[in-house]
Amino acid sequence: MSHWHYPAMVAHRGGGYLAPENTLAAIKVGAAQGYRMFECDAKLSADGEIFLLHDDTLERTSDGWGMAGEQSWSALALLDAGRWFSADFAGEPLPRLRDVAALCRELNLQINIEIKPTPGCELETGAAVARAALRWWEGMDTPLLSSFSVEALEAARDVAPDLPRGLLLHAWRDDALMLARDLGCRALHLNHELLDQARTESIRGAGLCLLVYTVNQPERARQLLGWGVNSICSDAIDLMGPDFR
Repeated sequence: MSHWHYPAMVAHRGGGYLAPENTLAAIKVGAAQGYRMFECDAKLSADGEIFLLHDDTLERTSDGWGMAGEQSWSALALLDAGRWFSADFAGEPLPRLRDVAALCRELNLQINIEIKPTPGCELETGAAVARAALRWWEGMDTPLLSSFSVEALEAARDVAPDLPRGLLLHAWRDDALMLARDLGCRALHLNHELLDQARTESIRGAGLCLLVYTVNQPERARQLLGWGVNSICSDAIDLMGPDFR
């Protein structure tokens, strides 16, 4: 059975629906709610800086436009990643992963870094994030890496085989358990709608841990934890506290 030292409740993209996703402000909001672990999305700028952003493009969560991975960090650093959410967060920048690591050290937080490569940059991004996790989280709780990209997970494994990894799946595939084992993953990170009790028990019985997303209903979260799910990623961090069971 894979070892799992992460908490049961994980704040989605830093602060759930209480703050602009994938920002330092969001992480601080999650921490203020008592959460000790958060999930975020990491990708590469055109000149190799690792920063936080979910989408391939900038329009939804910043005042920029176009493919984020095609722009330099000096250009990305000028963008406002908070005003789209609320005027209270105006001026909040896109954060570098190294700045996230510093905040984790300051606040004693654990992290799930989803490797979110720009299309065509899967290997480069997976390797870069793994190297950064080894370097910037030295002496801290080990980051949990995850990705939908098999290529990114392979690259992360080759660079840092001892870092725990999770294979993300939004739709079930019959070879999921075999693929996770082949990638050396410790966990499956699944859309919670894919799970019933039998599938949960099958996955856990195969020696894999389970993190599920994005669960915002307390009754569903309680059911999943009762089935044996290890961790739940949620936006509803005000409805379900860090010690929710």
